[in-house]
Amino acid sequence: MKHLRSRMERGFTLVEMVVAVGVFALVMTLASGAYLVLIAINRQAQAISTSVDSLAFSLETMTRDIRTGSGYNCATEAGGNCSSVPGNAFYFTDNNGRAASYALMGGAIVKTIGGAAGGVVTDSSVTVTSLKFYVSGADRGDAYPPHVTIVITGSISAGPGKTQTFSIETGATMRGIDI
Repeated sequence: MKHLRSRMERGFTLVEMVVAVGVFALVMTLASGAYLVLIAINRQAQAISTSVDSLAFSLETMTRDIRTGSGYNCATEAGGNCSSVPGNAFYFTDNNGRAASYALMGGAIVKTIGGAAGGVVTDSSVTVTSLKFYVSGADRGDAYPPHVTIVITGSISAGPGKTQTFSIETGATMRGIDI
């Protein structure tokens, strides 16, 4: 009994300690690997969310300007409907009575006010590859309210070296009357 007690009081052997530390290191390596993967996925999701929010804000700005404007046309500044063949730019008169337009330039949507560049509407994390405007009811006296349908395709940044494609369609109807 004395021999058994002295062995129990000595503690763990070196082999037991090496095995315990090895198992602990293996478990921690697996856990930290999974944690790093979760961090990378979270960063990617945050990048996509930020880009989508930026795109949504840009679209909201455009549709607000269009809803409060008048004199819709998308063929040229001279005017006209383009309900079957889309226009690459959209011209209108803003709520302050200034000539304004939206067009695609260098992968970004650009607003022009009174012939001078008003600035880029989209964020640098958003690359627009196609911007189409469909306008109907723009002719005065046609008994239809002016309506614009905007179709945008492109890609958003989803983290370093990663992109996610998108295609969005939205519309805006003029608030005023064009009789």
